[in-house]
Amino acid sequence: MACLKLGSKSEVFHLDGQTWLCSTGLASDVIVEVGETSFRLHKFPLLSRSGLLEELIGELSEDENYCSLQLHDIPGGAKAFLLVAKFCYGVRLELNPLNVVVVRCAAEYLRMNEDYGEGNLIMQAEDFLNEILGNWTDSIKVLETCEEVLPHAEELHIVSRCINSLAMTASADPILFSWPMSGKGAAQSPEGVGFWNGISTTAKPHAVNEDWWFEEVSFLKLPFYKRLIRAVESDGMNLEKVAGSIMHYARRHLSLLGRQSSFPNGNRAGPASTVSAPSDADQRNLLEEIVDLLPDQKGVTPTNFLLRLLRTSMILHASPSCREILEKRVGAQLEQAALEDLLIPNMGYSVETLYDIDCVQRILDHFMLMDRDSVDYSSNSIVDEGQLSDGSQALTRMIKLAHLVDGYLAEVAPDVNLKLQKFQSLAALIPEYARPLDDGLYQAIDIYLKAHPWLTDSEKEQICRLMNCQKLSLEASTHAAQNERLPLRIIVQVLFFEQLRLRTSVASWFFVSENLENSQNLSANLALVRNEVPVQAGTRRLDQVVAVDDMKERVSELEKECLSMKQEIEKLVKTKGSWNSFLKKFGLMLKSKPDVNKKPSKPSCNGSEELPTSVGPLMNGKENYENKELRD
Repeated sequence: MACLKLGSKSEVFHLDGQTWLCSTGLASDVIVEVGETSFRLHKFPLLSRSGLLEELIGELSEDENYCSLQLHDIPGGAKAFLLVAKFCYGVRLELNPLNVVVVRCAAEYLRMNEDYGEGNLIMQAEDFLNEILGNWTDSIKVLETCEEVLPHAEELHIVSRCINSLAMTASADPILFSWPMSGKGAAQSPEGVGFWNGISTTAKPHAVNEDWWFEEVSFLKLPFYKRLIRAVESDGMNLEKVAGSIMHYARRHLSLLGRQSSFPNGNRAGPASTVSAPSDADQRNLLEEIVDLLPDQKGVTPTNFLLRLLRTSMILHASPSCREILEKRVGAQLEQAALEDLLIPNMGYSVETLYDIDCVQRILDHFMLMDRDSVDYSSNSIVDEGQLSDGSQALTRMIKLAHLVDGYLAEVAPDVNLKLQKFQSLAALIPEYARPLDDGLYQAIDIYLKAHPWLTDSEKEQICRLMNCQKLSLEASTHAAQNERLPLRIIVQVLFFEQLRLRTSVASWFFVSENLENSQNLSANLALVRNEVPVQAGTRRLDQVVAVDDMKERVSELEKECLSMKQEIEKLVKTKGSWNSFLKKFGLMLKSKPDVNKKPSKPSCNGSEELPTSVGPLMNGKENYENKELRD
């Protein structure tokens, strides 16, 4: 820590109770009272250095030789006046970053300028200030001491000079300028001092992280910190760094954010260790100030931190405008959120659900509004490459959001107090194109049905309409076909689309098989024409025959699966209702017995039998089924 030594005389001041005495061998002829402290001094050393004291002593000494002065308004109080008195007597004293502000303000108050002696206290304090404001650590200490004499320090522009110095240092590259800094940024290499040709050289400092200044400024009072952040923003600092500093400050001072106090350097104590815990009102005011201070650009502040601030604002009952700002900022980048951060406990007085579903829905509404404004999906006009890129990014964001919302629905679905309308409105916010598969939505619906067994059949069908049975994976379809909680209509839809998918798969295998056989014949003809080696031709033909046999085996397996599905449908209909009512309700012309008059099925090109008779009728009944769905 820098210091400036003034004066040359030995100490002559000593304290007797609440009175400072000056042992110079002469009787004191003036008493100066500062608060509850008295100073018994001499007139000449004081009036020779201070314009104010010369004026006051001159007014009181006309009638009497002994006078008493009251300086209760002096900046810094008795501590500052003691230093001033030592300077007037020429006694040794030391100016440092911790006392220079009060000395400078007291000297200005007492008018200790160059008219009352060369090298007076104002000039000495001002020169020392200009010297130490180029140092980061000393500037921090000077700024912290300004709070004690804030109006006078503001008037003398000490606060603004400290802020500008700190902002310039934080905004510049410390590696280029090699400023002395405290904390991890100032660590030296373990080699210490080296020598080159007998000249002492200090070791090269380690690389400095971009967040080297976060810890030091986090100890500033909020008004000073706000001014520093505004200053670094105006200097053009990267907004991610600005947001990082604000987050560090919030974690230190907002206890509800859950940050543990740990100070590896050991030179600072946490706020909770020196002062009492702040009140809810103070915490609420601090949170609102931090929210106002955060950059509002999208993606600058991490989404999980914004959600933690939102949760804290609900606990502290922050203003509605503060919560609305946080919800909008979260909504603008919701796809970056993690599921655990989105599970906000319900803090309302009339708690219905475990989690705050309404808050999440407001955030989702804002996301959809922002997405609709950024990309217009309904436009059919020709777009350039940049617009296509924006549309692709928007689609990626929407797919990520759909995955997040499906996970959130699965988490809140077990809540027995969750109304069907809220579940539906939340799930319906995601457009259908954003879900390549509906497995996540199906899982959430299944959990909701399990937790709400009292739902009627119509309500179950209503919630199941949220998912598209055609977009279920094989695993999800298999689970849904055996799920007794689902309505019969949904189970039939799942089985129907699975048979449709199976029929398409079998047809594609037949097509590939025919192409391979044609390729086999063509290869054989070419082999004869080109006089290829018999061994090579035989080897290729053998490979092709093996491939065809493998496909025949696969087709046979698919036919067995198709027959198994038909049997499952027949069992399902027998258990849930009569066969005639099933046909009447869904219009599916399934045949339970083979037609004796029908000719034997023609073998396929690979020697296997044709599809079971249930595949064709289901395909024929698709139009009737869809028409029935529209009528319902």
